[in-house]
Amino acid sequence: MDYNIWFRPFVWIDYRLAVLFLVIIPLILLIWAFVQKAESIQRLLSIYWQVSSLVAITIYLMIAQYPVSFISGLIARILIPISLWFWVDLNDEIEYQTSGSLKLIFTSWRWATTVYCILGTLAFIPFLGCAFSGNMLKTPYCRVWFEAPLLFKEYFHANSKAEFLGFLGIISLVIYVLYLSYFVLIKLGKQGRSATPQ
Repeated sequence: MDYNIWFRPFVWIDYRLAVLFLVIIPLILLIWAFVQKAESIQRLLSIYWQVSSLVAITIYLMIAQYPVSFISGLIARILIPISLWFWVDLNDEIEYQTSGSLKLIFTSWRWATTVYCILGTLAFIPFLGCAFSGNMLKTPYCRVWFEAPLLFKEYFHANSKAEFLGFLGIISLVIYVLYLSYFVLIKLGKQGRSATPQ
């Protein structure tokens, strides 16, 4: 571990905020939305989980210390806010048909996550060079981002090899890119900004 990295505490704070904003709170909201039968929030959160799966893929790529993980991590931070606000029909339903504390907390989370992702994107851009650095594994500046994913591996995949988990990450990334390409090139043209298929 390289103790001379001054921004290490901020990297760990970022990972903790990611767990809070991108995993724990949306999971609670999804369960709450099912209990309350708030269909528009359910649908938006279902879309959110599909998009944010790129964060999980990035973690597995970082366990294997693959340079592409820096690119996927940045793209995930960009796609998540888009997925939360893109759908005109769901935005209207949530705004005009949903009421109560679920709507208030969901809206607060949506704004907080958007701000978190925008600030995180701006802060992460300087590290994008790690994806193209031949000396990434020798650079403490880049390696600091692998510490939390490697700790995650120790807790949840102690008996698995990093290479195998990285392979799963690559396969998942290929599937994700293929699905995203299909959506952008084909589905988007047919249904536009409506989450309901035409």
